[in-house]
Amino acid sequence: MNAVSDMSAEAAFKPLLRFEMDMATFLSDWQHCDQLSTFVARMISHNRTDPIRHSNFFSFALNELLEVSFRGASPQGSIDCAVYRRDATERVRLSFTCPAEQREFYREAVSRTRQKDALARYLSAISMDQAPNREVILLDLAINFDARLRLEEPAPASITLVVDLPLEGSTL
Repeated sequence: MNAVSDMSAEAAFKPLLRFEMDMATFLSDWQHCDQLSTFVARMISHNRTDPIRHSNFFSFALNELLEVSFRGASPQGSIDCAVYRRDATERVRLSFTCPAEQREFYREAVSRTRQKDALARYLSAISMDQAPNREVILLDLAINFDARLRLEEPAPASITLVVDLPLEGSTL
């Protein structure tokens, strides 16, 4: 895609909801991930074909993204989450302060979601008896939700995960 088609594709997404929260406050309680994802999912799912199903899937996916930021963010700055819609796809733009030593991890993890061995790596990781790490969570979104992930680095101290979730009509 060229820059013009990138901008027109981006413009096709309509804003639905946005929240911003102090990162130290967000990191103060693990439950914020679940509370925020549940609230946002209910707000954006009311006009979908099957609102309860859509809300459940979106809540799960957003919760996973929030947990990724919870595990790898810095307490400085804020977390900013915006949700957009284009047809059957929800786009989540999740921005947060990210320590320099974590940025390379995110670059590689997002890149790995598009590699041919993503499914094999995902299955290998979930077959082990351990809590899923941030990379496995991103792989889960790409494989089980058919999500497309990309990473933006808008400022030296932050990253933005952009995740397109084609949930409406999905056969999850």
